[in-house]
Amino acid sequence: MSDLEVPLRPKRKKVWVDYFVQFRWILVIFVVLPISFSLYFFTYLGDVKSAWKSYEKRQKEHDENVKKVVKRLKQRNPTKDGLVCTARKPWIAVGMRNVDYKRARHFEVDLSAFRNILDIDKERMIAKVEPLVNMGQISRATVPLNLSLAVVAELDDLTVGGLINGYGIEGSSHLYGLFSDTVVAYEIVLANGQVVRATKDNEYSDLFYAIPWSQGTIGLLVAAEIKLIPIKEYMKVTYKPFIGTLREIGQAYMDSLAPRDGDQDNPEKVPDFVETMIYTPSEAVVMKGRYASKEEAKIKGNVINQIGWWFKPWFYQHAATALKKGEFVEYVPTRDYYHRHTRSLYWEGKLILPFADQWWFRFLLGWMMPPKVSLLKATQGEAIRNYYHEMHVIQDMLVPLYKVPDALEWAHRELEVYPIWLCPHRLFKLPVKTMIYPEPGFELHRRQGDTHYAQMYTDVGLYYAPGPVLRGEVFDGAEAVRRMEKWLLENHGFQALYAVSELNEKDFWRMFDAELYEQCRKKYGAVGTFMTVYYKTKKGRKTEKEVKEAEQAHLETTYAELEQPN
Repeated sequence: MSDLEVPLRPKRKKVWVDYFVQFRWILVIFVVLPISFSLYFFTYLGDVKSAWKSYEKRQKEHDENVKKVVKRLKQRNPTKDGLVCTARKPWIAVGMRNVDYKRARHFEVDLSAFRNILDIDKERMIAKVEPLVNMGQISRATVPLNLSLAVVAELDDLTVGGLINGYGIEGSSHLYGLFSDTVVAYEIVLANGQVVRATKDNEYSDLFYAIPWSQGTIGLLVAAEIKLIPIKEYMKVTYKPFIGTLREIGQAYMDSLAPRDGDQDNPEKVPDFVETMIYTPSEAVVMKGRYASKEEAKIKGNVINQIGWWFKPWFYQHAATALKKGEFVEYVPTRDYYHRHTRSLYWEGKLILPFADQWWFRFLLGWMMPPKVSLLKATQGEAIRNYYHEMHVIQDMLVPLYKVPDALEWAHRELEVYPIWLCPHRLFKLPVKTMIYPEPGFELHRRQGDTHYAQMYTDVGLYYAPGPVLRGEVFDGAEAVRRMEKWLLENHGFQALYAVSELNEKDFWRMFDAELYEQCRKKYGAVGTFMTVYYKTKKGRKTEKEVKEAEQAHLETTYAELEQPN
C-alpha cells in the first residue's frame, strides 16, 4: 500500500441513530433555526443597548459585577462545596467536547453579565472588553472606526474568554500569532477573591503567560485589554487554484505566506491574510488578502463582492469556483471578510442542513443561518453525542509549517476529511515556557516562515465526516483521534483543547508543558479551588470522587515540595 492509499474497511451496518442524524434537518429547520435567530436578535439588541451607555457607566457596572464575583467566591466552603465552575450551562459552550466536568458537584459563579465592551482607546490602540464579548459584537464596534483586533476569529459567536482561555486563530495569525498573543493585560479574580491585573512586565507576569490555554483553571477572567490595529474598508482577496499532490499543495501553501528568501517581516512580500482550502487530495485554492481603501475598491473594473448578504453563496463554495474559472481577484468589505465562514460554519452547515447551500434556501431562509452550535448540542442526547464522537471529526492539528505536507498525507491516509482548512500562525519564543511552545532550537534552522523570535506553525483544520463514514464503512473515531494525538506528540504538534481528546494524563502533559501552569496554580491558590486543565478537558463524565482524588494528588505534591529542605 502506498503512502497515500487508504485502508480497505468493511461496510458498517446502520442503526437507528444514523436515520435520526440523516433527518435531523427537520428539527434544525423548525426548532433550532427559529430559536437561534431569536437569540441572535435579542443578543444584538443587548449589544446595542450596551453601546448606548458611556464607557464610564459600563466600567462602573463592570466594577460592581466583579465585586459580586469576589463575594460569591468568598461564600464557598472548601470542605463542603465542589470545585469552582462558571454557571454557564454545559451545552452553551461553542466547543465540541462535552462539558462533562459540570456533571460532578461544583460551586457555580455567574459570569453572564460580563459581555460589554468597556473601552476603545484609539490613542493606546487598545480595546478593553469583558470575556463574553464575541467577535461579531466587537467587529461591529471597531470596523466603522477603521480599527480592528489584530486577530478576529472567523465565527461571530466565538467569545474573547474562550479564545484566550482556549484557542483562537485567524488568517492574520501568521503576523500576530494566536488570539492570546494579542492581549496586553488580563483582569483576573483569583481563588481567594483578590482581583489582579496581569501584564507581561508587572509583578503578575507569570500569571500573564500562564492564562492562555488554561481553560479558566487558574483564575476567573473578567476583562482583557487587546491590541488594535488600523485597517481599511475592504479586503483585496486573490483566489489562486492549485492542482497537484498533497505535498505540492502543502508547499504552495507555504510559499503563499513565507518568502523563500527568509524575508518574513517584509510587508511587500507577506500578505495581511492567508488561508488555503483543500477540496480533494489534488485540488486546493490558496487565498491571500490585503487591506484596501474604498477608493481603490471602487476603481472602474474592480469587482466588489458583498459576501455578507444572506443569499450569497457560502464562502468555501465561492472560493472553489477558482478551480473552474482560474485565478481571480475581488474586493470584499472588511467585516464581511472577517466573518466569511460564519453562515456555513466553515462547511459543517452542509452536514447539518444538506440543502442549505442551494440558491432557493439561501434566498428564503438564509437570513436565519447559522444555527447556534450551543442549540445543536442542546438538542442531541447521549446516543447522538456518542455518534458524532465516533463518526465525525472536528479537530485542529497545530503543526510546524515545514511539517504541513507530512500532516496532509497523514490526514488523508487516516481520516479522509475534506475540505481541509490551512491557517498559519506564529508561535513566539517567550521569556518563559508556556503550555504551547516552539521547537527547541528552531531559530538555528531558519526554516521557511521562521524568524529568530517566532516559529511558524499551521492549523490543519479537519471538520467533517471522514471518507469511510460517507461511504458507509466501519470507522473508529476514538481510535483515529488517538492516532492523530500520537502523530502530534511525535512531531511537536498540539491539539486544540475545545475538541474531543483521547489523551491520558501522562500524554497530555507530554504534549503541553506543565511547569509554569502548575507553578501558577500553586502560587495563586487554584489547587483545591479550580479543576486542573486536564480533567476539565478530559473526555467522559467526571465523578466528584475522581475530581477530588486528582486534586488531592496535586495538593500532596505541593505539600511534599514545600517540606523539602533547601
